[in-house]
Amino acid sequence: MAGKNSSEPFWWGLFSAGGVVAAFLVPIHIILTGFALPLGWISDTGMLYRVWWVKIYLFVLITLPLYHWAHRFYFALNDMGLKVIRKPLAVVCYGGAVAGTVATLWVLISV
Repeated sequence: MAGKNSSEPFWWGLFSAGGVVAAFLVPIHIILTGFALPLGWISDTGMLYRVWWVKIYLFVLITLPLYHWAHRFYFALNDMGLKVIRKPLAVVCYGGAVAGTVATLWVLISV
């Protein structure tokens, strides 16, 4: 059980949100960019990524699954017997997701 000052509910929330995004948005995005666009069912103007709501969509599509991965990977490593280095594992896993979030934000703001 999480303590009073634990950040565990926050990470579980991001894990859950990332799972929902990975389950619902990623397959739709794969169909759009992997099939519909190459087959000519939709056209790409090349300027769509400059629209603010597309940037928000891409930010959610990229970052939330990173937290889902981080949480799943962290607990998988713990289950493999690496509990003795729990804190460094948390820093590497969740820090990687945070770094990915910052990088995604930087790229989306700069275009």
